Amino acid sequence: MEQSSGMPRPELLQVADVVARDKGIERDQVFEAMEQAIQKAGRSKYGQEHDIRANIDRKTGEIKLARYIEVVEEVEDEHMQMTVDQARGRKADAELGEFLVDPLPPIDFGRIAAQTAKQVIVQKVRDAERDRQFDEYKDRIGEVVNGLVKRVEFGNVIVDLGRTEALLRRDECIPREHVKNGDRIRAYIFDVRRENRGPQIFLSRSHPQFMAKLFTQEVPEIYDGIIEIKSVARDAGSRAKIAVQSTDHSIDPVGACVGMRGSRVQAVVSELQGEKIDIIQWSMDPATFIVNALAPAEVAKVVLDEETNRIEVVVPDDQLSLAIGRRGQNVRLASQLTTWDIDILTEADESERRQEEFKARSAQFIEALDVDDVIAHLLVTEGFSSLEEVAYVPRAELAEIEGFDMDVAEELRARALAYLEEQDKVLDAKRVELGVSDELFNVEGLNAAMVVALGENDVKTLDDLADLAGDELREYVGEKNLSETAANDIIMAARAHWFEDEDE
Repeated sequence: MEQSSGMPRPELLQVADVVARDKGIERDQVFEAMEQAIQKAGRSKYGQEHDIRANIDRKTGEIKLARYIEVVEEVEDEHMQMTVDQARGRKADAELGEFLVDPLPPIDFGRIAAQTAKQVIVQKVRDAERDRQFDEYKDRIGEVVNGLVKRVEFGNVIVDLGRTEALLRRDECIPREHVKNGDRIRAYIFDVRRENRGPQIFLSRSHPQFMAKLFTQEVPEIYDGIIEIKSVARDAGSRAKIAVQSTDHSIDPVGACVGMRGSRVQAVVSELQGEKIDIIQWSMDPATFIVNALAPAEVAKVVLDEETNRIEVVVPDDQLSLAIGRRGQNVRLASQLTTWDIDILTEADESERRQEEFKARSAQFIEALDVDDVIAHLLVTEGFSSLEEVAYVPRAELAEIEGFDMDVAEELRARALAYLEEQDKVLDAKRVELGVSDELFNVEGLNAAMVVALGENDVKTLDDLADLAGDELREYVGEKNLSETAANDIIMAARAHWFEDEDE
C-alpha cells in the first residue's frame, strides 16, 4: 500500500531553505520540524490515538500522510496494532514486526491547525538552533573570544558573540572594571552548559587561564611551544604571578614574555586593567621555584617538609613585609603558584625559635637521661632531637661526639631505652584505663602516645578509627606528629577489615 500523494509544494522547499539559511541549521532539521507539525495536525483531525506519520518529499515538497499499524503477536493498543491473522486478511504476506500503511487524504489546514504547525516548526527550529550553539561552543572551553556588551544587569554582563549570547557574571569580572553597552570585550570561555532555556556560555575575565591565554596571543614563543606556561596565580585586578619555562636553553623565557621595553607584558597589563604581573622562572627544584615565586622579596634560607608539603622560608628582617605583601597577597599568590604551603619567618624569629628548641631539647635530655647540661647541649648540637634517636642510634655514632667514648655511648643508650620503656608502661596503663582496644594499639603507624590521645578523644576501637577522616586523626594526635599521607594510610588500614568481612 502506498501513501497518499499530495500536490507538489515548491513553496515548502523555499520556506525550508530560507529558515535553514537564516537560522544556520540543517535543511533536513527544518523538514523534520514541518513533518512533526503536519503529524500533529493529522492526529488532531483523525484522533490522537492513531500512529499518523507525515513525509515531505525533499525534491518536490509533496506531502504524504498515512496511518501506520504494527503487526504484533498480542494486541495491546487496537488503534496502533493488529495480529498477524488480522493483517493477513488485508495483506497476504504480512509478517510479524511489519507496519501496514493506510494512506490518508492530504490535510486542508485550518487556521488553528496552521497555527499549531507554525508553533511546532518555530519550537523545533529553536531547539535545532540551541543544539547547534551547544555543539559549536562545547569544544571551545578554554578559548578567548571577542564580543560586544549587549546589556548589563545587576553587574552581570550579557555579551553578544555574533550568533549567540554569553554571560559574564559579576564575580568573573575584574573588580572595579566598568563596562557599558556597545563596548567591545575579550573574555575566557570557562564553561558551557546545556540548560532548559538553551545552552549557557559562561565567560570570565578573572580566571587565571585568561591571563595565560593573553600571553599566548602576545608571545609567539608560547604559541609555538618553545616557552611553556607552567602555572598561574591571580588576584584579579590587583596582582598576578605566572611561572614560565623554556624548552630551548638559548631563549630566556622571562625576557621573551616581558618583550622589548616591556611591550608584550604591557599589552596584557592593559587588557587586565593595570594588573601588576610578576613573570617567574619555573624550576623543577621546589626550593628554587618557591624562592623565585616570592620575588621581589629576597630569601635567606628555606626548610622543606615534603611529607606535609610545607616550606619554611627565612627572610632578612627588612624583607618581611615585602615577602608577605599587602594583606598577605605576595605569599598567597606564591603559595597558589607553587602549590606549597609557605610559612615566612624573619631571621630574628628563626634564631629565637632555634634557641627555644635548643633549650627544650636540652631540658628533655637532662631530665630523661639524668645528665648535666654539658652532655645535653652536646647531644642537641650534634642534631639529636628525640630520645628515640639516642636509644636506637649505633653506639659508634654516639661515641664519635667530642668528649664521649664507647662507655658513655652505651650508658646513654641504656638510660634512653629504660626511660622509653617506663614511658610505654605509663602510656599502656593509661590506654587500658581509657578502654582503648588492643586492635587499635596494634595499628601500624600509631605509637602509644597517639593511641592514648585517640582514647582521650573517645576513639577506642578499630571501627572508631575507621570512621575518622584524615584531618580529624591529625587533629587528635597532633598535626606535627603525622603527615596527611600517613594519616590516610592509617585510616585505610583500619578500614581493611570492613572489606574482608564483605568478601566473606
